[in-house]
Amino acid sequence: MTLIKQTKINNLTIFYRESSDPTCPTNKTLLLLHGFPSSSHQYRSLIPLLSKHYRVIAPDLPGFGFTTVPDDYEYTFENITNTASAFLNALQIDKCAVYIFDYGAPIALRLALQRPTLFTGIISQNGNAYEEGLGGFWDPVKKYWESNSGEDREALRSVLSFETTKAQYLTGTKNPEVIPPETYWLDYSLLCRDRNADIQLDLFRDYEENVKLYPKFQEYLRESQIPLLAAWGKNDPIFIPAGAEAFKKDLPNAEVHLIDAGHFALESNLNDIAGLVMTFLERKVK
Repeated sequence: MTLIKQTKINNLTIFYRESSDPTCPTNKTLLLLHGFPSSSHQYRSLIPLLSKHYRVIAPDLPGFGFTTVPDDYEYTFENITNTASAFLNALQIDKCAVYIFDYGAPIALRLALQRPTLFTGIISQNGNAYEEGLGGFWDPVKKYWESNSGEDREALRSVLSFETTKAQYLTGTKNPEVIPPETYWLDYSLLCRDRNADIQLDLFRDYEENVKLYPKFQEYLRESQIPLLAAWGKNDPIFIPAGAEAFKKDLPNAEVHLIDAGHFALESNLNDIAGLVMTFLERKVK
C-alpha cells in the first residue's frame, strides 16, 4: 500500500509517497526523484511493483506537486538539492539507491557531490548528465541562457502551455492511447497555480548551472564506478538517447537499454522498466 505522507522541514511541508511491503525481506531504500513538469504522481504505478522488495520514497520537489513552500523560497537547483538533503535527514536515510528522471538527475547528482557515499546505485530513466543528451527542446532555453533577456524568458512561457505539457507525454509514444489524460491534466493544473509560471522560468534559467556541473557529475561517476542502469525512452526529444549512451564513457559497466517510448516512458512501458529495475537492483546493488 502506498501511503501519502508529509514532513515539515524549516518552513516547508514536503509531500511524499512511501511504500514498503510488510513481508519485504530487506530494509533497503529506493528514492524516486521526479522531473518537470510532474511530481511523485508519475511514480504512482511503479511504487507498488518495487515496494515488494524495497522501501520506496518519492517526494514532491519544491515548486512541484503538493509540497508547500514559503513565498521567499529561492528556486534554484542548489537550494532544491539542499531541501532534498534535509528531507533525507528527516527520514534518517543515509544510504539508498536512486531513480532519476529529468530534473531529478541534476538534483541527485548534486546530492552525490555533497554526500559521495549516499547512493548505492543509480537508475536513470531519461535523466541526463551529458551535453550530448540535450535535445532540440533545449534550444530556446539555451538562447535564454546566452541573452538573459526578458524577451527570451517570455518566449519560454509557451513551454508551460497545456499543449506542450500534453505533448511531453504523447510525443514518441508508440501507442498514445495508453496514456491517461489525468497525467498531463494534473501537471498542467499545478503549473497554473499562482506564481508557478515564474518559478518554472527561474528554473529554466538556473538549469545552466547544472550543465556547468556536468564535468563534476561525470567525475563522480568515473571515480565511484557506481552501478548504473539507463532505461531510456529513445524517442524523447528532450533528453535524447546520446545521453544514455554517454554514461558508458565514465561507467564502462553501465547497462543501457533504449526503449521504444517517449519522455514519460513509465506511462507506456511500466512493466518493461520495472522488470529492468528489479533485475538490476537484485544483481548490482548491495
